[in-house]
Amino acid sequence: MGVGKTHLSQALGHQACRAGYNVLFIKASRLLSDLGGGRADDSWDKRLQYYLKPNLLILDDFAMKEFTKTQAEDLYELIDRRYHSSSLIVTANRVPKDWYPLFPNPVIAESALDRLVSCAHVITLTGKSYRAFLRPTQPLDKEVVTV
Repeated sequence: MGVGKTHLSQALGHQACRAGYNVLFIKASRLLSDLGGGRADDSWDKRLQYYLKPNLLILDDFAMKEFTKTQAEDLYELIDRRYHSSSLIVTANRVPKDWYPLFPNPVIAESALDRLVSCAHVITLTGKSYRAFLRPTQPLDKEVVTV
């Protein structure tokens, strides 16, 4: 956590933009929330198409928590439709083998993650959190109120 996954994915996305590719960066939770809203207002197909369109989709903070049945199905559909047709970068705080239990249906987990991981280049970043270096080392003299 805090070792630069998001920064690296954004840099790769920036480079892809400079090379003329269409790129979309989004937090995985936001994407799943948006697709869930599409199920509620019957715009799911249109919303999914929005995420299928870019040459590169960057899903940040993937697998932060367990997926609902609907979220797992949405992820499967997204991954399956992008598989071998466009690029996907996923950042996560967990290693891929730890993603499987987050899916409520093991068949969907295997199908989605097999497609995602089978042709992936896994980059593991290690080290101390960069955010730890930003924390004050000395006690503050004044009371600070955060709003």
